[in-house]
Amino acid sequence: MNRSIVITGLLGVLTLAACDRTPTVITVPATNVPVPGPAGPQGAAGSQGEPGFQGATGYQGATGSQGATGTQGETGYQGEAGIQGATGKAGENTTVIVTPPPPAN
Repeated sequence: MNRSIVITGLLGVLTLAACDRTPTVITVPATNVPVPGPAGPQGAAGSQGEPGFQGATGYQGATGSQGATGTQGETGYQGEAGIQGATGKAGENTTVIVTPPPPAN
């Protein structure tokens, strides 16, 4: 504890001694900061690029195969012969009138 009082007193003396000094003003020279200037003129236009190559033509697809021929249907059955009708009687004074067909348009 004896040492702490001595150390505290020593710090107090040094602190007061530092306050007695007059402050020294140091002038710092100004540094020049480069400022960008105005934009320059626009550059010349670049040259045009080379034309591109045309792509290859595609291959034609294969021709499709023809379908198979269908089978022919079977022949139909023949119908039965009809019965012959009875013979008509001989007519008496019968007149048959045949009309002409209508005219064609």
